[in-house]
Order: sequence, then C-alpha cells, then structure tokens
Amino acid sequence: MSIEEEEPLREDVEKRPSLKGAWAMNAPRYNANMEALAVEEGGMPHTSNFRSTAPSTLKDTTLRIGKSITKISIPVGVLIGTVVLGVICLNAAIHHVEEGYVGVYYRGGALLKEISSPGYHLMLPFITRCHSVQVTLQTDEAKNVPCGTSGGVMIYFDRIEIVNILSAGSVHDIVKNYTTEYDKTLIFNKVHHEVNQFCSIHSLQEVVIEKFDQIDENIKKALQHDLTFMAPGLFVNAVRVTKPRIPEEIRQNYERMEAEKTKLLVAIQHQKVVEKEAETERKRAVIEAEKIAQVAAIKQTQIIHEKETQVQVSKLGDEAHLAREKAHADAEFYNNQKESEANKLLLTKDYLELKRIDAIKENNKIYYGNNIPSVFLSGDTPAKTVAVAAGAADE
Repeated sequence: MSIEEEEPLREDVEKRPSLKGAWAMNAPRYNANMEALAVEEGGMPHTSNFRSTAPSTLKDTTLRIGKSITKISIPVGVLIGTVVLGVICLNAAIHHVEEGYVGVYYRGGALLKEISSPGYHLMLPFITRCHSVQVTLQTDEAKNVPCGTSGGVMIYFDRIEIVNILSAGSVHDIVKNYTTEYDKTLIFNKVHHEVNQFCSIHSLQEVVIEKFDQIDENIKKALQHDLTFMAPGLFVNAVRVTKPRIPEEIRQNYERMEAEKTKLLVAIQHQKVVEKEAETERKRAVIEAEKIAQVAAIKQTQIIHEKETQVQVSKLGDEAHLAREKAHADAEFYNNQKESEANKLLLTKDYLELKRIDAIKENNKIYYGNNIPSVFLSGDTPAKTVAVAAGAADE
C-alpha cells in the first residue's frame, strides 16, 4: 500500500474514537516488526517494504477491533437502559405519607379501598396516584365572606376560621363522596350559606354589636348539624369570626355614636364617683356618730354598772348591818329570855315579900291611917296590915 492509500485509513482512524486507541496500541508493534524484517533481508531497513506492508496489516487489525467493540456495546447499552428504567420505576413506586396524614390511592381515576398510614409505601408506578389527607386538627379559612343584613347593608367578614378534624376511619367514605377537596363542599360553601342566613334576619346593629358574639356559635352548630348527616366523622371544634367591614359612612356614624356613648359613660361614671364620695362621707359621719354614741353608751353603761355596784355594796352593807342588829337583838332577846326564865325561878312569893319589905324599909316616911292609899301594896291588901308591918319593921 502506498502512502496515498495509507492517508485515508489514518483519517478514518482519527474520526472513530473506538479505533484510535487500537491504532495507538498496535502501530508501534507493527512498525517494529517491519523494521526487523527489513534488517534481516539486507542489513538495512527497507522503507518501501515497510510502507507497503504496515498499512494493510493495520487496516485489517482496525476492522477486527471495531467489529468486536460493536458486538460488545449492544448488550451493555441494553443493560444500562434496563437499570435506568428500573430506577425510574422504583422512584415512581416508592412514596411516603407524612405524620398526621393518611394516604388514599386512585388508579385509573377510581378510588381504591386501601388507606396507608404515615411512612414509606409502594404502589404501581405511573398508573396509581397517592393523595395525602390530613387527620389531625386543622384550621380552614374562609376569606372575604359577604353578608347582607335585614336592612339591606352589605358587609364583609375578612376571615372566618373553622377549626375541624377528620377521623381516620371516615377518610375513605368522605373522600369517595366529596373527593379530597371535601372541605370546599362541606365547610367553605356551608359557611357562606350560614353567614348569609344569620345576617338576613338581623339588623346591622345586631350583627356588628349586639349579637356579634353569637355568630361563631350559630355557625358551629349549623355546620356540625349538617356534617352529622352528610359526613359522619368530620367534626367542627370551633369557629372564629373577625369583626365585619362596614361601609365607611356607616362606620363613621358608629364611631361618632360610640364617642357620644363614651362621653355619656364618662359623665355617668363621674356622677357615680360623686355619689360614691357623698355616700362615703355620709357613712363616715354615721360611723363617727355611731362611734360617739357607742362611747356614750359605754360610759353610761359603765356609770350604771358603777351605781349597781354601789347599790350592791350598800345592800351588802345593809344586809351585814341587819345581820349584826339581828344577831344583837337575838342575843338581847336570848339574854332577856334567859333572865326571865331565871327570874321565874327566882321570884317566889317569899322572895317577893322580902323585896317588898326591903323596899318599904328604904322609905323615909311611913303614913298610917284609914285612908292611906295602897301605894306599895296591891289593891286587896288592907292599909292596916301595912301599918302593922311597918311598926314591926321599926322594932
């Protein structure tokens, strides 16, 4: 092969990367063999023989290597494609459900009966879809809810929050009847309806002020009443309603009215304060007077007690004196009684006669005669006897 025929072969090798490596590995060996062959024949290398033989051998070798690589590349490509497809399918089949949720599955648009718990699960890739449904306490918000009062005024509730929870055992039935967007049908639409029902029978004053605190409870009761029949297992825990937005003109009127009410309340409170101060002063005076009266009463009671004590003391003294006098009288009486008893024993007739004679003897004068009064004798004693007795006494 000439040099001109060798050049296209080199260009073909340069264009095919798979053959370029084989050329680089085998070319030095072919060149060395050719040079050795030329030296053996003539002692000097034959350039023409080398150029004519090496390209032919190199071309055949390159073709054989290319065919071998082609035969090996086909199974490797299939294997790589299979592995890639398997990884894609596995990635599509593996899915997970977060804590607080359960998984429901659709296949071909039909809801399956299978419900999965939190964690990793497998499903048929590309034909089965998984949706997570929350079964913990959640808060749904209905925003910008319109409300028309009985007077025709349109007001808006910026936000109504509905706190609800779905039982895990009721997920399949509720999703089957109302889809995974069940809260839109069962809660949001119902909230709009109940708010309008409430506002339509109440005035603006009642909705905004007087009965505003009843709105959340009424909505909760109405929602739960319907859910009990339509979606058992879905429970409403609480409803929170923000203050409604009212037209600007009406709002200003309400603000002026509230300002006047505030002034009135201030005046009423001031009046109550004045009345309270007067009442306090009156009570203070009453308390002071009661204190003085109580002090006077205490003093009067003290004086009375003192007088009663004096009376008691005097009474006790009188009783003591009476007791002493009585004792003295009793003693005197007893003495006289004893003396009388002694006299009874002493005063005999002879003793009396002796005493009489002793008494007559003590007289300085003695009168005699027929008309001498019976002075010393009893009336039945004759005067003559007295005279005789006197004469006998002189002798």
